[in-house]
Amino acid sequence: MLKGLDPRLNAEVLYALRAMGHGDTLVIADTNFPSEAIARATTLGDLLRMDNLTAGAAAEAVLSVLPLDTFVDDFAARMEIVGAPDEVPPVQAEVQAAIDKAEGKPRQMVSIERFAFYEAAKEAFAVIQTGERRFYGCFIFRKGVIPPDA
Repeated sequence: MLKGLDPRLNAEVLYALRAMGHGDTLVIADTNFPSEAIARATTLGDLLRMDNLTAGAAAEAVLSVLPLDTFVDDFAARMEIVGAPDEVPPVQAEVQAAIDKAEGKPRQMVSIERFAFYEAAKEAFAVIQTGERRFYGCFIFRKGVIPPDA
């Protein structure tokens, strides 16, 4: 246990988050996502796990240490529901709430069509598979920067 860190963040996840640079992306995936196969194509090359957490809980833990990019509109993305791209299910609303809390203001995620999401995920730095069993609990976060002290 380390002081000041969310205990839901394990050593492997912390290593990946620290190793990421500005603009790198991170996938937070549900249990149905092809995480192992996609993770092999990422920069890290290994699947990270936060098995006992919902997507919302994992996002909240990750966003306790990961700044989101403020220079782009696609700082966070959600997988669109097939046939209902504008629908936001509860799992996605929970992650949106975690983003808004971390940002201190509302910032709307963009949506990505399912197969385009898979392709974008292959370009990520890493994939974290959660224990989320609700459908469409898949997200991409783009790392921002931490400014110098004033």
